[in-house]
Formats: sequence, C-alpha cells, structure tokens
Amino acid sequence: MRRRTIAGYGAVGAGAIALTLFVGWWRVDGPGAPEPIGQRPMALTEMDFRLTDHEGNEVGPETLIGRPTMAFFGFTYCPDVCPTTLSDISGWLDDLGDEAKQLNVVFITVDPERDTVEAMAEYVSYFHPAIRGWTGPEGQIARIADGFRAAYERVPTEGGDYTMNHTASVFLFGAAGPFVTMIDYHEPREFAVPKIRRALEEETEEAT
Repeated sequence: MRRRTIAGYGAVGAGAIALTLFVGWWRVDGPGAPEPIGQRPMALTEMDFRLTDHEGNEVGPETLIGRPTMAFFGFTYCPDVCPTTLSDISGWLDDLGDEAKQLNVVFITVDPERDTVEAMAEYVSYFHPAIRGWTGPEGQIARIADGFRAAYERVPTEGGDYTMNHTASVFLFGAAGPFVTMIDYHEPREFAVPKIRRALEEETEEAT
C-alpha cells in the first residue's frame, strides 16, 4: 500500500513538472511567447523607401496606406517557395471574392539584379491579377526589407551562379499602416484566410 502511495505521488509530481515545463516553453519559445524586441515589423507609416512596380510606376509606403496590405518577399528565379506561396496567395484571394478588391497585394523582389520591371511584369502575370510586383535599387530593397524585418542573402551555387535565401512568410498590415500578423509558409488555407479577414476588419475599425 505504501509503495502504491509513493508511486502515485511520483506520478503526480512528474505530471506537475511536465506541466510546468510546457507552460515555460509556451511563454518563452512557443506560440505564447512575445515577439523579440526589434523583430516586429515597423508600421508602414514609419518606413521610407522608393521602388518601382511592374508597370513602371514609382511606389513607396504611401502607396499602401489607406487599404490593408499583404506583402511577400521573393524572386523570380525562386525554384519552389515563391511560386508555391504566390499560388497560395492567389487561392486566398479567390476565396475572399469581392473582399480581395480592398487589399494591396505586393510581391517584393530580393534579387533586383535579375528582377527588372519587365521580368516582374511577366512573372506576376502567372498569378492572381491583384498581385503587384515591386523592384528597385539594391539599397532601397534593403531599406524596405529592414522595415519589414525580412531577411535575405545571396548564396553562391555551382557554375558561378547564385540563388537567394529569404523570409518565406507573408506580412499583413492594417489600412492605417500598423503590422497585424504573419502567415507562415504552407500555412493551411483555413488559418490563412481568417488572418487576412482580420486585417480587413482592422480597416473597418480604423474607419469608425
């Protein structure tokens, strides 16, 4: 009987420790963790950059203010992440129907050396017509990436060529410019679309 009691206490104690460890993970490294200081994207109103869209128009932060924004960084030579994500975005926009007309949707290159205005125009034509392609000088690409807290780097490949590593998440901003949330790479549609609607709802709240 004494052994059973001790074993019972041991099981309860182990369970309590496991629960404590789980709660600690949730708050520090898991979904309940706060965003690291300096890693949260800046509000669009705080950014400063000048780029060109795929139709040759000059664009900047003010281009996005007034409507919710969905933005993704990538490059036209991207073998899988970019076409997959842009296809996902196209599907989300189809799901939104007329609501999609309320959104700015931009694809920002991290490879301006190869992604000219003409290259971006051809590339975005393969996806939903709401998607705009943005390119520009390397220094300006660096400025917008810094504002978004997006990372990218050039990686040499065989034969003297190169590819690009980059942040694969989709950024969502409210109509007045505040960062709302991110959609992770390959996030299921049933989670992604409600996040977009959340940004759309913030537009309504800001207008009231």
